[in-house]
Amino acid sequence: MRPSARIPSILAALALALGGAAIAAPAAHADVKACEKYVEQHAPKATDGAGEACYQGYVGNLTSCNASLVAVGASKDAASSACEASR
Repeated sequence: MRPSARIPSILAALALALGGAAIAAPAAHADVKACEKYVEQHAPKATDGAGEACYQGYVGNLTSCNASLVAVGASKDAASSACEASR
């Protein structure tokens, strides 16, 4: 293959690879919002600390998410369900 033909081929492959990665990537913070909404509906007194707690659940630290929500007033069941929603 001539060098001049390789460049468009390489660029096309790169564009396809990057486009596929963008489609496969999760929506940023969409799950955090679901967690915050769950807290708002089921443990309204715990909404002050929900953002950071839900983010902890989103990144995979469910223990910290649960503990943080319980610390700000959510029941253990509500905290567990909210943190699961963040995943």
